[in-house]
Amino acid sequence: MRSRSNSGVRLDGYARLVQRTILCHQNPVTGLLSAGTDHKDAWVRDNIYSILAVWGLGMAYRKNADRDEDKAKAYELEQNVVKLMRGLLQCMMRQVDKVEKFKRTQSTKDCLHAKYNSATCATVVGDDQWGHLQVDATSLYLLFLAQMTASGLRIIFTLDEVTFIQNLVFYIEAAYKVADYGIWERGDKTNQGIPELNASSVGMAKAALEAIDELDLFGAHGGHKSVIHVLPDEVEHCQSILYSMLPRASTSKEIDAGLLSIISYPAFAVEDLNLVNVTKSEIISKLQGRYGCCRFLRDGYKTPREDPSRLHYDPAELKLFENIECEWPVFWTYFLIDGVFNEDKIQVQEYREALEGILIREKNGIVLMPELYAVPPEKVDEEYENPHSVDRVPMGKLPHLWGQSLYVLSCLLAEGFLAAGEIDPLNRRFSTGFKPDVVVQVTVLAESNQIKNLLQDHGINVQSIADISPLRVQPARILSNLYTMLGRNKNMKLSGRPHRHIGVLGTSKLYVIRNQIFAFTPQFTDQHHFYLALDNQMIVEMLKTELAYLTSCWRMTGRPTLTFPITHTMLVDDGTDIHPAVLATIRKLEDGYFGGARVKIGKLSEFLTTSFHTYLSFLDLDCDVKLFDDPNEGRSSPDSEYGGYPADFFERESQDELDQYINDVLQSTALKSYLPPTSKTANQPPVFSASHSTKEILSIMAKTKGLEVPAVSMSLPTKVLNTHRKSLNLVDNPHFFETKDCESVLHLPKDAHGDLDCRKLVEQLKECPTLHDQADILYILHILKGADWDTELDGQYGVTVHCLLNELYRKAGLNQEWGLIRYISGILKKRVEVLAEACTDLLSHHKQLTVGLPPEPREKIIVTPLPPEELIDLIYEASGQDISIAVLTQEIIMYLAMYVRSQPSLFVEMLRLRIGLIIQVMATELARSLKCSGEEASESLMNLSPFDMKNLLHHILSGKEFGVERSLRPVDSSSSSPAISIREVGHSGATKTERSGITKLKSEMKQRGSTPSSPTSTSPTGSNGDTSWGGRKGQWLRRRRLDGAINRVPVGFYEKVWKILQKCHGLSIDGYVLPSSTTREMTPCEIKFAVHVESVLNHVPQPEYRQLLVEAILVLTFLSDIEVNSIGGIIHVDRIVHVANDLFLQELKSFGATGSILEKDVATGICHFFYDSAPSGAYGTMTYLTKAIIIYLHDFLPSTGCAMQ
Repeated sequence: MRSRSNSGVRLDGYARLVQRTILCHQNPVTGLLSAGTDHKDAWVRDNIYSILAVWGLGMAYRKNADRDEDKAKAYELEQNVVKLMRGLLQCMMRQVDKVEKFKRTQSTKDCLHAKYNSATCATVVGDDQWGHLQVDATSLYLLFLAQMTASGLRIIFTLDEVTFIQNLVFYIEAAYKVADYGIWERGDKTNQGIPELNASSVGMAKAALEAIDELDLFGAHGGHKSVIHVLPDEVEHCQSILYSMLPRASTSKEIDAGLLSIISYPAFAVEDLNLVNVTKSEIISKLQGRYGCCRFLRDGYKTPREDPSRLHYDPAELKLFENIECEWPVFWTYFLIDGVFNEDKIQVQEYREALEGILIREKNGIVLMPELYAVPPEKVDEEYENPHSVDRVPMGKLPHLWGQSLYVLSCLLAEGFLAAGEIDPLNRRFSTGFKPDVVVQVTVLAESNQIKNLLQDHGINVQSIADISPLRVQPARILSNLYTMLGRNKNMKLSGRPHRHIGVLGTSKLYVIRNQIFAFTPQFTDQHHFYLALDNQMIVEMLKTELAYLTSCWRMTGRPTLTFPITHTMLVDDGTDIHPAVLATIRKLEDGYFGGARVKIGKLSEFLTTSFHTYLSFLDLDCDVKLFDDPNEGRSSPDSEYGGYPADFFERESQDELDQYINDVLQSTALKSYLPPTSKTANQPPVFSASHSTKEILSIMAKTKGLEVPAVSMSLPTKVLNTHRKSLNLVDNPHFFETKDCESVLHLPKDAHGDLDCRKLVEQLKECPTLHDQADILYILHILKGADWDTELDGQYGVTVHCLLNELYRKAGLNQEWGLIRYISGILKKRVEVLAEACTDLLSHHKQLTVGLPPEPREKIIVTPLPPEELIDLIYEASGQDISIAVLTQEIIMYLAMYVRSQPSLFVEMLRLRIGLIIQVMATELARSLKCSGEEASESLMNLSPFDMKNLLHHILSGKEFGVERSLRPVDSSSSSPAISIREVGHSGATKTERSGITKLKSEMKQRGSTPSSPTSTSPTGSNGDTSWGGRKGQWLRRRRLDGAINRVPVGFYEKVWKILQKCHGLSIDGYVLPSSTTREMTPCEIKFAVHVESVLNHVPQPEYRQLLVEAILVLTFLSDIEVNSIGGIIHVDRIVHVANDLFLQELKSFGATGSILEKDVATGICHFFYDSAPSGAYGTMTYLTKAIIIYLHDFLPSTGCAMQ
């Protein structure tokens, strides 16, 4: 027998260590590892980490085999790994009903358990007795299942198991919006069982999704049925949310050492090297000690000051744990492995030596890794005063299996027994590597030959949809429907993928389905969902956004291919030519650059070789997926009235099941027309004259129902059934309507009983002069009779109110009457298909949302992602039943989400987006620019095209000056509103067309003279003394109002507030107190603290007053740097602002000012001129605020002579 080589002897040493410390805990029946001799539970996360040493050791033996026994040893170790992974699979498959439920609810009650009985695979505690929801644990399982399968282990045996794993992919797919308990099972650090969004969970899910995508779970022995499919957009969501969070770990933890597993081995989830380094240095500077790293700041676990008799902490008690948190050596093994992967020899050397110093050696030469090192109880105060000065003692489990395993793995790597690529066969470690530029391939397709010929007249050659046969083109919603078949399994009652929309990364691949190649058009071109796609400028804008998104986010091999259809709605009104915005776009695409993206335009057939193809093998005929399982299983999306590309079917004689299915989803492509045209000549007086407000219509309807309607104000601040156009006023103070007896004026037909005669009302549809009147009649019918009432128009049956409204919506779309489109969308309760996703995007970027107008009971706060139905109901409730506002709210959430993805810098230092205030500010801005009454401005706002609405929002977010033009194009007689477009005004004035636009606007204004605004509608700023202060008047007031409405604060504001709270008992803001005790629970950079400060500031209803309070607090915070221990009890910030205002007024009077300049705001008592003063300068607000603070805090400041400098 040959003598053992040196390396063989060392390997045997590690094998003995692994056997005695890890494998001795493995259950022979289930393969699970119990947490220790006294603990019989098996935690999912700990089990996976603990078996890594065994997996690595097995590979090391296989690679360094001196003799046959070594190969046998390698096989034996690998089978231990397979046994454990299959044991965990058993545990999870027993909870298959939870996986199914969780896909829909994402609730903490319906999730997989975090720990199981190691002997029976059964659950150990109830659903609600533990923080079970830990997305990172399930993700870690999938990540290592993928890595181990790629390394040659066979863990998955049957196709049922494959479907189960596919459903686990759906389970973690939505990680970017799931608040869970995280890697430490605690959720919020007060340990009160509050789940929160954790960067460690989002990152691990992203890594798992990338690793398992297109992987064959049967390894080299599999076929297309055992491949797992992941949609790339879900990965991208996780990535963008992860980037917005790091280096923060969650709302309550400003940094967490658990992030090491995300930025380095095993996940490598962050591709931006700078972000990796920032996070790493934050962990080292804030958490590293002499024995390892703390998990997070103020972590009380196992510290001497923790009360072990209760699970939760009192919020104010967290400060007790400062500087004495326990230190965990396991994090040093992450640093060691990270050093090996980065080939940083110094880092490897440093951490190996550090680990040698803290490991515990037993007599027989076995080294053990303790769980943590704690401060001895008698030395707590000493350590608190001088951190890292006291010698600590080991506590907790010995050995800590997770740490023990990573220690062995790090030694095998450091000593060269394993190469980095062997424990990372899927090459995740190259995620921060160089990425080549992405070129986006664009195929422009004409919907019909007529459109193709129109384009040819402009010298643009494109193919029509019929030309590209045998290739097929379908809208994105078909792909969403097909994907719902993925992962279905009758035996396990699994329903497949939930019906979620598919993003642009998903539609930029080509799909092979039953041997046919399909291309799918992106979601934003799909008009049947929401009216944004009816605005051609908006389509172009969205195309620009999506191309930029593809350029930065495409990760797959090959190039992305975007199919851009030119449809009949992209023609100008009379259908004789292509819309100029669309033409200009095609020309720009031909140049090779568009919106900062490199593009290549061509035919679809030319792109086949360079595109990425996905084989949807789960739809193959030999798979048992039935496209038509059950006629009512929600195959077609809720309102597929029209859309789809019928030309795609022309060439095909025989239609197989797939074609029938697609046809079925696209059903009723050709809509029948029932509505009579509007009559211009009807000799009857119009049903509703323009002077009728909805109020009157509603009071009549109420009377028919026998209700009495009180004469209440119809402007927004009162909650009335206020529904649309005439009486909507977002700007002015509430004014009251007289309830006239309007039946004499309104020709509403009565039946014999004196009730409203709905049948005659239907006949009146034929006599309406405008689409708006038809909409009003249909709205009354909709309220009285419901959407499914059969109008029997012209004696045809089956013509429901809903049908007619949809048709009217289409007509309004063709005429581009945006006010009407929004109104009908509201009646039909149409919803942005991606509303819930948009909302989630904003929330996950740590922006809270409020909908409805302030103050609070009406303004609803959204802090966690909600299911679509609940979200819509909340928006309608908060809008006070004002359907136009409800629709506009959805639209604005959409735009905000687009901006938060494409320009996150717009949202710096904004924590809460108050949609109601934003809408109000938009109307105020229009009123200011057009110098018109609030009602006119509100109506102009409702009539803005989506493109202009998005621009207006952008100007408000970015604070740029902008001009508003009334466009002079002839307006269709049915639209009562002025047409308006938004232009940016640069510093130099503007571009030529814009300059002429502004002069045109000025001359128009002169012609109109003074606007006929109602006597009550003086705008809230009291704009009478217009001429007295030159052109800059109102600039600072506007700036403060905008910043106040979008809740923007100066950079570093919240940390400064934290410091000032250390020196006083609290800040009182508008009657609400922000107590200093909050600093005992929260650390300065914590999002939770910022949100807390924000919620106190949000009690202030006037945005400009709120902004002055922020300025006052900012001046106060300069005091926190002075060497003063205390600046008194509770500081009343309002009083400081009022003292400053009085000082300002005194100076104004001393200069002899009189009249309108001294006017005060009624609500707050602050002088309008003070609101409109610049912050800096001798007469700036800062000067007066500083003086006021010195007067207010006179007793506490150092009494040197230079206090008033």
